[in-house]
Amino acid sequence: MQDIQEIFNRMQEIKKKQKDIRSAYKESLEASLEYKEINDKIKTLRERKKQIENITKESFSAEFTKLDDFKIDLESDSVMLSDIALNKLMKGETVQVVDEYNNSYEPLFTVKFKKT
Repeated sequence: MQDIQEIFNRMQEIKKKQKDIRSAYKESLEASLEYKEINDKIKTLRERKKQIENITKESFSAEFTKLDDFKIDLESDSVMLSDIALNKLMKGETVQVVDEYNNSYEPLFTVKFKKT
């Protein structure tokens, strides 16, 4: 079995190589005159699109308030669902939920590392 530090170091090296390739690609695109012209057109169209969206949003203000409320409810329910699933799992109980189409779901846990 490989050492965890070796794997971590290899992942860091691959990430560095990816970053270098992406940087070279981006520099190549920025050197293209046609690319710059198309980007300017896209920027203008996005601004116009945003204006139209804002005008339309004004007529849907009540619905967007409901959307924001739903988003908050979903986030809190998601945290609660995770907490309950973790507690049941720690007690050794089986954790599973079923949707309206009889599809069953089981929890998926991942481990991530953050810089300390």
